[in-house]
Order: sequence, then C-alpha cells, then structure tokens
Amino acid sequence: MSLTGLPGVGKSTIAKRVAKDTGALWLWIDQIEVAMKASHMVTDDLADAGYAAAQAVARGALRQGFDVIADCVNPIMLTRAAWRALADDTGARFITVELKCSDQDAHRRRIETRQIDLPGWVGPDWQAVQDRTYEPMLDADVRLDTGLTSVEAAVERLSRALEAAKQET
Repeated sequence: MSLTGLPGVGKSTIAKRVAKDTGALWLWIDQIEVAMKASHMVTDDLADAGYAAAQAVARGALRQGFDVIADCVNPIMLTRAAWRALADDTGARFITVELKCSDQDAHRRRIETRQIDLPGWVGPDWQAVQDRTYEPMLDADVRLDTGLTSVEAAVERLSRALEAAKQET
C-alpha cells in the first residue's frame, strides 16, 4: 500500500494506525531521511535517496511475505511508478491511496501545530506546502479527504482494503 499526499494531510497518522491494526510494516520516509542526514553520509539534498532506501527495505519485506505501507508524499508520477514497479516485481498486490485535506484552514493548522516524535525532523512550513509540486493521482485505488473523514474512519477503510487484498492473493 502506498500513501500519497501533501505534508500535513494525515498520511503518517493513518499509516501508523493501519500498520498497528494489520501487522503491516510501516515505512515512514521522513524517518528514513532523518536517519540518512544524521549519518553524515548525505547532504541536505537527499533527492530520491530516501525513496530508494525505503524501496529496498520494502522489496525485502514483500519477498518475505510482509505487507508494507509506504508513507511518503509521492508528488509525481515518476515516484509513484517506482512503487508500482516494486509491487509488480515482487508479485505483491498494490493499493494506491491518495489523501488530501479539502479544509484549507484545518490543513494549515495541522502544518503549523504538528508535533512529530522524530528527533532531527524539520517539516515544511505552510508556504512550502502550498508551493510544492504535486500532481493529483488520477488512478488511485482509494481517495480520502481528511478534511471530511475522521482518522478512525480512514484507518478502518484502509485496514479493510489491506485485508481484502490479502484475500485476493
């Protein structure tokens, strides 16, 4: 399962809870990128290094039979295609999820007030989120608007989707 959406729409909150409910491996790109920066082996510009590292871990987990939840912005078709290719290569069922928050005031408030339990993490400010290049995901299997849907309802829907995918394979 790949979660896509701008920062602050609720990807991590939802992904973490779905992983807990289903036993899936939660791959949080922010956590991976913070660790890479702390290693002093990379510069501030990680380009696609965090995605590449996450995909390497996902490949191993999928080959071992684990479900994986990739939690990342995935802003463009190129980054999304890499996750789909990984699923195809490992024979995993791939569920694409696009999250958005149609309530701009709530979205901004989330960005400006969020507390992330990840030492070294520095998130974008509201202007950076608004300026970010993001291509809508036209072929998402599931679309959730976290401005209209509760976290609990989103977690339930995605947990069901992941369990249904297991039954199909």
